[in-house]
Amino acid sequence: MTLCKAKISSIFHGSAVDGKGLRSVIFFSGCNLRCGFCHNPETLFKKGEDYSLEDVISVIKRYKNYYKNGGGVTISGGEPFMQADFCISLCKELSLSNINVIAETNGIIVNKPLMQLLSGIRLDVKNHDNEDGDTLIKRYSPFLNECKSLNLSVTLTNVLIPTVNDGEQNATALNKLISVYPECGKIKLLAFHKMCKQKYDELNIPFTFDVYPQATKEDLDAFYEKLNKTTL
Repeated sequence: MTLCKAKISSIFHGSAVDGKGLRSVIFFSGCNLRCGFCHNPETLFKKGEDYSLEDVISVIKRYKNYYKNGGGVTISGGEPFMQADFCISLCKELSLSNINVIAETNGIIVNKPLMQLLSGIRLDVKNHDNEDGDTLIKRYSPFLNECKSLNLSVTLTNVLIPTVNDGEQNATALNKLISVYPECGKIKLLAFHKMCKQKYDELNIPFTFDVYPQATKEDLDAFYEKLNKTTL
């Protein structure tokens, strides 16, 4: 087994919202972005703990029986692609036990050797600065083009923040991105919430998005309707 280490914030077992089936989620420390609404600020502003590859494999294998019916491991963060060498070794080792790995990523870092070992991608589209569709396409096309060349399954997600990115122009921009990459299917909306505020308080860091309302089911439904009605 390859001897290498990674900075990891935590490992959570039993997630049903980070990909298909029940999954173990590895939250890697470090990110190349600083989104003000990040739900995992501890992965941005704390160094995390050193985990060896052997440590992670040992923990994951204890939960192998949970991964039946399509479950597996999700590498998340933070941004897992910042520690790509470790993730590559992890994917290779887990494949020997028939455990699939998908990645939750911001889609900025392209790493073909890692991507070709993954079973899927959940790419969170950042559009809280009201960028137009061309801007989103320019930002994400290097990553999505590589996914397409590898025939890698991609789910696009988007954190919906009422009054920030829930307008008609936001729907138009997302639809333009999807029109270029229809193989990604419809975008999956994630509701902005403030449960992370306590983490910011503990880190003594201002949670600047505290001024915005949380997204309700009604907010999600309303924006899905805008997406369905928007024409390019």
